[in-house]
Amino acid sequence: MNATPDEPATRPLREVRDATVRTLQAAGIADAEVDADLLIGHVLGLSRGGVHARLVIGDVLSTTDAAALDVLVARRVRREPLQHLTGRAAFRSLELAVGPGVFVPRPETELLAQLAIDALRAAAEPEPIGVDLGSGSGAIALSMATEVPHARVHAVENSPEAFPWTRRNVDEVAAPNLELVFGDLAEALPGLEGRVAVVASNPPYIPDDAIPRDPEVRLHDPEHALYGGPDGLDVVRVLSRRALVLLHPGGALMIEHGETQSAEIAEILKADGWHAVAHHRDLTGRDRVTTARR
Repeated sequence: MNATPDEPATRPLREVRDATVRTLQAAGIADAEVDADLLIGHVLGLSRGGVHARLVIGDVLSTTDAAALDVLVARRVRREPLQHLTGRAAFRSLELAVGPGVFVPRPETELLAQLAIDALRAAAEPEPIGVDLGSGSGAIALSMATEVPHARVHAVENSPEAFPWTRRNVDEVAAPNLELVFGDLAEALPGLEGRVAVVASNPPYIPDDAIPRDPEVRLHDPEHALYGGPDGLDVVRVLSRRALVLLHPGGALMIEHGETQSAEIAEILKADGWHAVAHHRDLTGRDRVTTARR
C-alpha cells in the first residue's frame, strides 16, 4: 500500500478495504471483513459504521494512513489478536482495554454476565452483593456493576500481569459500586463470608495437555487464564468451595466452562452440597455456563 513517487498520495478507501479483506482471508482469518473494517477504523479513529459511511461516499485513504494499516494487517496475518492491535475489546455495552497479559473477553461470556445480572436483579435485597472471581479484564464485574447499579460488586484478580488491565478498566468505567481486590480466589473477600448474593467466574478450564485450536488463543492469551490442571477443573473445585463460604443461603453460583465439561462440573457441585444445578447453552447451542444454588 505504500506509495512511490509516481503513485497518487491517496488511494480509494474501497480499494484498500477490499485488498485488506483478501489479505486477511488468505491468512485464514474467519471474520476478515469485520477485522478489515475495525483495523481501518482504528487507523482513522472511526467506528465500523463510520468506515462504511466513508465507503459509501467514495472516500480516500492517505498514504500515511495506508502505511499504518499495512503494519496492523501484517501483525494480524501473523494471528496477533485483533483486540491487541486496537487495544480494545467490546463486551456488552462496554469497551474494555486489553493487551498482552490479560485474557481477551469473548462474546460467549456475555451469557455468564447476563445470568449474573439477572440473579442480582432478582435478589430480594436492597443492595445485593455480586462477586467476580478471577476478573481478568473486569468484563463480568463491570457489567454487573453498571447494569445493576443498586448492587455492590467486588472484582478479584490475582495475576500481576492481568491486574493492571483490570485496574485500568475499573478506573475508566468508574462505577461507584465496584471494588477491585488483588487476591487469590481460594481465600477471597473474608469480610463477605455468608453475605454474597451472586458469585460469577470464568475460570481457566482447558486441560493442561490440550492445545487450543486458534493461534490467537494458543500464542497470545495468558496461560494462567487458560489451563486448569489435568482435567481442566482444578480451579473449578476451589471456586466451588470458596463460593459456598461466600454466598448466603439461596445465593447463586455461575461458572463458565468448556462445552464437554458440564456433567463433570455438576458432579463436583453436587458432591460439595450445591442445589438446583443447571446448565445453560450459548448461542451456538453448546453448554457454556453451569449455575447452582447455595
